[in-house]
Amino acid sequence: MTEQGAASRTAGLAIAGLQLLMTLGWTLYVIYLPQLAASVGIPASTVIFLLMLDQAVFTVTDFAMGVAADRIAPVVGRLGRIVALVTALSCAAFLLLPFLAAGHAAKALFIGCALVWAATSSALRAPPLMLLGKYAARPAVPWLASLALLGFGVVGAAAPYLTITLRTIDPRLPFAVASAALFLATFALSPIERRMATSAGLASAAPTMLAAAERQFGPLPARAAAFAIAVVVLGIGFQIHFSIDSARLFLRYAKPPDLETLMPVFWIGFNIAMFAAAPLVARFGGLAVMGAAGIAGGAFALAATAANGLPVLVVAQFGAGAAWGIAMMSGVAAALAIGAPGNGGRVVGMMYSALALATFARMSAVAGGLAGAPAYEALFAWAPTIFWLSAGPALLALGRRSADQASEPVY
Repeated sequence: MTEQGAASRTAGLAIAGLQLLMTLGWTLYVIYLPQLAASVGIPASTVIFLLMLDQAVFTVTDFAMGVAADRIAPVVGRLGRIVALVTALSCAAFLLLPFLAAGHAAKALFIGCALVWAATSSALRAPPLMLLGKYAARPAVPWLASLALLGFGVVGAAAPYLTITLRTIDPRLPFAVASAALFLATFALSPIERRMATSAGLASAAPTMLAAAERQFGPLPARAAAFAIAVVVLGIGFQIHFSIDSARLFLRYAKPPDLETLMPVFWIGFNIAMFAAAPLVARFGGLAVMGAAGIAGGAFALAATAANGLPVLVVAQFGAGAAWGIAMMSGVAAALAIGAPGNGGRVVGMMYSALALATFARMSAVAGGLAGAPAYEALFAWAPTIFWLSAGPALLALGRRSADQASEPVY
């Protein structure tokens, strides 16, 4: 393995760890939020609106952090230091949440800490992934994107078990452990960034290099907007399928206690397929593979809806998870390609903002009572297929158009 390859693999593992810890923090937050909100006098009926507010913040700050990452990345090592400092603030706000108790101004302080945590946690999404596009060898980007997203899939699979296990545990302990682990992990990012830069022949940050990189930061191509819209559509399909439909579909053939075993099937498919599809992204491009994954996801969502037994439903759920894993991994690779050179963080941030917007849309349906209404059950059953089969062909067409433009990188 070359020095650049070894440095990239180390970076991928480190970013995977950061993504795992960040996603674990969000999972803890969702599990304990009703209990923590009640402790400061916030009624349970408003918890969904707090979660929606978090997603609204993510929609803005994920893109803003991507822009900031592109601006500061030309100076080697600076991005890692700034991410560590922002994450320290994020961890402090997160750690404080379970220590607040009912009292004067406690409610406002709780909401303020939650918003600070939401805003600053965006530093761990687009900026680290941007480093892969900046320093890693182009053919390795899909595999590294899969590695970086592994933590997301692992926590998704473990979420049902965490919900049951942590239900009776004082939230101060898991919040403290998660905060400390994430805070310490971020300090590895700056030396990893320097090692990647050295292996790529960019160890020095000369003023001329900075000036050249700043000139590369400019208007995004038109396809970036089309890509973001497609991600929103795919994301809504995923949100409805997994968060609204999956449990209902399983309960046709299983009992509620079985869900902790059945729900992770989606994420098992997610984790396996990401790595298996990495060579396809290197060969055909992120947009094309993402489009194919959207079409496959729509087909598996349809199969899940029409399943006439638990075995068929399990296979369909595994396939839907595999399609979503491929879509996420190829989406990161496509975002880095669209943003190259100099704007990779901005497009990856745009992708995460689009996913947050999709989550906001799903939560709005839940808050409005639509998701649980019998009159809308058929609509939600068919919605994932419609959304995924709408975005898939559009991404395929966008990928074909991009591949025809030989001057632009495709991976």
